[in-house]
Amino acid sequence: NLTGLDFELVDEDGSPRGRKFFVFYNPFYDKDKALEASAHEETSRLLARFVYTGLKTLAFNVSRRMAELVARRTRELMRKLPDMQQKITAYRSGYLPSERRAIENDFKNGNILGVSATNALELGIDIGDLDAVIISGYPGTVISTWQQAGRAGRRQNDSIAVLVAFHDKLDQYFMRYPQKFFDRPHEHAIVDLRNPYISTGHILCAAAEMPLTDNDRKFFPTGLFDSVIKTLENQNLIRHTKRGWIYTGRATPTQIVSLTNISSTQYKVMVNGHILETLDQGQAFREAHKGAVLLHQGETYIVEQFDMDTRIITANKKDVDYYTEPLKTSTVKILETDNKRRTGSFDLFFGQLEVTDKYEAYKIMKGDKVLGYGELDLPAMNFRTTGLWFTVNRDLIDQIWERHTKKQASIPILKKMPMFIDPRNEIFAGGLHGVEHAFIGVMPFHVMADRWDIGGLSTISHPDTGEPTIFVYDGFEGGIGLSEKAFQLFENIVQMTYELVAGCECEDGCPACIMSPKCGNDNRPLDKQASIMILEYIVSRLKK
Repeated sequence: NLTGLDFELVDEDGSPRGRKFFVFYNPFYDKDKALEASAHEETSRLLARFVYTGLKTLAFNVSRRMAELVARRTRELMRKLPDMQQKITAYRSGYLPSERRAIENDFKNGNILGVSATNALELGIDIGDLDAVIISGYPGTVISTWQQAGRAGRRQNDSIAVLVAFHDKLDQYFMRYPQKFFDRPHEHAIVDLRNPYISTGHILCAAAEMPLTDNDRKFFPTGLFDSVIKTLENQNLIRHTKRGWIYTGRATPTQIVSLTNISSTQYKVMVNGHILETLDQGQAFREAHKGAVLLHQGETYIVEQFDMDTRIITANKKDVDYYTEPLKTSTVKILETDNKRRTGSFDLFFGQLEVTDKYEAYKIMKGDKVLGYGELDLPAMNFRTTGLWFTVNRDLIDQIWERHTKKQASIPILKKMPMFIDPRNEIFAGGLHGVEHAFIGVMPFHVMADRWDIGGLSTISHPDTGEPTIFVYDGFEGGIGLSEKAFQLFENIVQMTYELVAGCECEDGCPACIMSPKCGNDNRPLDKQASIMILEYIVSRLKK
């Protein structure tokens, strides 16, 4: 699908390699005797221990902020060994190219022994031979896990890979059933040729290499090539010549087109008149809004100004022991229904959606404790994407209320969140919300995606359906095929979702079942028993 060419399968590894010891490390192995330290704290301790014993170690983290926090905490653990402290650093996107090259060379040469990184170091960069890899949190796919683990032991030396589990759904699933990880095949890879935003970048780069002609239409879905060409001509980025369409922009396409993000809007973070790093618009809204604590190379900076006109963010270096997390509200509008299928007596839909995200507040956190909240005044971000959705019978509200415990959970509601006058609606909304979280958490088991690439919304009454509705959509403009594959594999995903939630030992819901680390509503409201009943309803309808 990617190349249009036939291929020859290479399924044997002939590269030299020694033994690899693969450790599954679960800080939450016993819910009553779980380690007090977080998974990130355990990652820091392991990194410090490995570096102290002379192991050249790369620690992968699921986010830019966590890569910085782990590096900072590891250095704190080694504060009595200043020489060793200097051998530990962070690495992530956003650093200036010269900064990244210096870290890569120092790591390769052994001047640095421990690097806390994002998946920016997962592949494609020569950092020499490693002794150990720590994977802080399941990366989202089996393929990525093996890719990251494979960074250590490239020759014939023994190596070790440690997967440190989060309290998330798939992490705990694999900790309970490790053999399912080692036995399972890879996920379904997605190659979506129809996204106009991605195709625009491809055509732009291609036109800079050689003139494009009418013959190049065959590489794109019908009509897509012509519409993109017209758009780029109107923007004076390409023009037609006797040889074909050629690139005429001022900047090189590599400066315009990102390989990892569809957004081309870039913000610069300035400290004392110098560029600290660059962020795309989504990252800037999430990580560098006014009042945010920004981490860079283990140092903390407070964002003082956020200028949307100049796209300049001004920050000052300040040593603080807290961090910030944004909170957002989302709305979804159905633009077009592309597909509908009925399985059993249950209807499932797929189509075009318009998503509006608005960051309205942020939490000030120290560890797991909330110190306070701050308000944000940022414009809403709109993007068009693809997604699946389904409705749930409203009669379930009464059934859930009847079977629900008489004791109503005390659920604090954030300011600006809708207040539920009827407690039955609050519990039902908590059930829908839990199903949405759990479904998205399980989805990467079947579809090759990161949990952060998928968005969702649940509501007890959606204006476009008139019914209680759950949406699951691609978190990329134009969609990249993730939710479409989930639409095809819905029965398998929802069955696993039910087993995971119903089989979790917690009483009221936890990160291993219905809570989500990326929830913009701070995981409120949630109700585990209502989630189980809604999933029972869906599974039963699938079989009728």
